[in-house]
Amino acid sequence: MAEITLRRREPVAEGTLAFYFDKPAGFSHEAGQNALFTLPDLREEDAAGPTRTFTIASAPHERELMIATRMRDSAFKRFLGAAPPGTKIEMEGPAGLMVLHEDPARPAVFLAGGIGITPFLAMTRDAMKRELAHRIVLFYSNRRPQDAAFLAELERRQAPNLRLVTTMTDAREWRGEKRRICPELLAQHVPDVLAPVYYFAGPPGMTMAVQGMLKELGVSEDDMRSEEFYGY
Repeated sequence: MAEITLRRREPVAEGTLAFYFDKPAGFSHEAGQNALFTLPDLREEDAAGPTRTFTIASAPHERELMIATRMRDSAFKRFLGAAPPGTKIEMEGPAGLMVLHEDPARPAVFLAGGIGITPFLAMTRDAMKRELAHRIVLFYSNRRPQDAAFLAELERRQAPNLRLVTTMTDAREWRGEKRRICPELLAQHVPDVLAPVYYFAGPPGMTMAVQGMLKELGVSEDDMRSEEFYGY
């Protein structure tokens, strides 16, 4: 357990905030991992308690730790959203297996829904920093552009080895892709659907649907790595 200090927060999408903390001395993690965050001074009762799991959305090389979350009406989120800089929070970790595979000959396909983008933000930042040879296709699905956290950054980060496929499923003004992540959308951008390792994160319903879709396409469970994001 380490004590970390909140330095600042900023909006990254409609109803979504990023929180930046000092990185404890000696702390290290792999891009895509998560940690447990505890509010020791949470005085208002919260049905889920004072602890939540968040992906570390910053990359390992960055000087600060960053998490991002949808701001729901819970005691935990109200405290976090109002906490002044200097607030102390307890963190335990890192944990989780959502880390990029080692073999650069195998492509990676990232499938993100909503705030499920956070592990892939860390992984893309890390891949660019380390100049990894992995070919990555990132599918990012939201209802509307204003819901898509870090969209502008991800659009800027596109490179020969990193391609972004953005889809907005409920935006009349959106002129790009509007389909949900589906076999047809995958086939359009992934020539051999059995070649990559697949990573997916989002609400439980989304992750279950993606897992079922990949199974139907013949993708082995050994080639799937997933994480669920709950709306607490």
